[in-house]
Amino acid sequence: MSSLSPAHTGRSDGVRQDFWARHPALVAPDLIGWEVFLDGVGGRIVETEAYHHEDPASHSYSGPTPRNAVMFGPPAHLYVYRSYGIHWCMNFVCWDGAPGGAVLIRAVEPTAGLEMMAERRGLADPRTLCSGPGKLCQALGVSREHDGMSLERPPFELRQGSAPWVVAGPRIGITKAAEVPWRFGEAGSRFLSRPFPKG
Repeated sequence: MSSLSPAHTGRSDGVRQDFWARHPALVAPDLIGWEVFLDGVGGRIVETEAYHHEDPASHSYSGPTPRNAVMFGPPAHLYVYRSYGIHWCMNFVCWDGAPGGAVLIRAVEPTAGLEMMAERRGLADPRTLCSGPGKLCQALGVSREHDGMSLERPPFELRQGSAPWVVAGPRIGITKAAEVPWRFGEAGSRFLSRPFPKG
């Protein structure tokens, strides 16, 4: 069952490292309303999912590998992986005392570079440009070459923001710990990858 809670406000740049030094399930809802850009193309984050190193659904659960090495590196870096051998997915690395946590960015409300996004995606409807982790990576031009890059330096730009309300519910597309309510989204957003259950 999903639940509503007030969105947390963004922190100032002076304590941004404190923002990332927390459990992914705390960072994930706080990222709703932030803006992410790659070479000026991007928009507002409206949907996220949290993954912790003790979470059997997380890529870090079995320890470091060449694929997930970034999850065991410094926070505020990008972990990029290919899903089902087809789509790139981007995650923001965060720690809560031990490495291996990350937040999957599931959906973005496009606000900048829509023409470029439409060209990359082969469609023009803003609501479907970034309504899923693979879609938004295609729209923003995220690929494996960005794996390990800092979110705090070009070509990335991350701007703090907030959402009036954040809804939470079970994660999508996983078989382990699927019932854990670590998927978060902006309540009422038209740009989500999938509606949240009501109740």
